[in-house]
Amino acid sequence: MISRDRLFIGTLWIGVAALMTIPLSLDSGLPSSAGELAQVFVIVFALFLAGIYLLDPWGVLSRQPFQ
Repeated sequence: MISRDRLFIGTLWIGVAALMTIPLSLDSGLPSSAGELAQVFVIVFALFLAGIYLLDPWGVLSRQPFQ
């Protein structure tokens, strides 16, 4: 995968995580409901995917296994 494409997709995942933090930042304290816990999970997962696309730590994207 081209590095410019990886940068663009990683930035999109960071944007998803940033948009998901807006409702959580309005409430103070720890997440208590199932919906808030799901939002935290989505934020962590989006940041994980952004790290995969930006850093490519295991060479998953550079091997191009799906082409």
